[in-house]
Amino acid sequence: MKTTQPIRKKAQLKAFVNYYLDLGKIRNYVLILMSCFTALRISDLLRLKWDDVYDFKLGKVKSEIYIVETKTKKPKTIALHKKVVKALKMFAPCNAEEGKYIFENPRTGNAISRIQAYRLIRAVAEALEFNFRVSCHSLRKTFGYWPYRGGASLAIIMEIYNHSSIKVTLRYLGVTQDEINNVYLNINLI
Repeated sequence: MKTTQPIRKKAQLKAFVNYYLDLGKIRNYVLILMSCFTALRISDLLRLKWDDVYDFKLGKVKSEIYIVETKTKKPKTIALHKKVVKALKMFAPCNAEEGKYIFENPRTGNAISRIQAYRLIRAVAEALEFNFRVSCHSLRKTFGYWPYRGGASLAIIMEIYNHSSIKVTLRYLGVTQDEINNVYLNINLI
């Protein structure tokens, strides 16, 4: 079984994130954007309701969300990136209702299923002709991959993911032997 990979090329990531926006399918766009910018597992993302991201008393999108992760049972506060806030503002006017799932299946009133989310994500990868395996989990991995490449602390990325060690985080992000060799070969100490 092949493991899923983060999206490692900026142009591919941009095309991936904007695919549904360009088609006018805002719910699907918000799903992909939030997957990339929150590092939430798809099970946690799909159970989010508008109450989690929208302050109905103030009539505005919240700046952070608070959840208890399903898998780890650990509480987590997630600051919402300005792009996520903007997308939620775009999506909210016709969709935000107290108690309603953000990623609602309009036929049932429940959240879309994990399989439906996977199909939406796979459809983009296929349309863009990616030659690597992409799934819902790829977007969670993508979240950590880019800050890591930009020099963010691995300890902080590990904390965000709730991993038990940096080694687990490195494997999770898909750090390959070639990247490790590149550090050895390009170090400039003297």
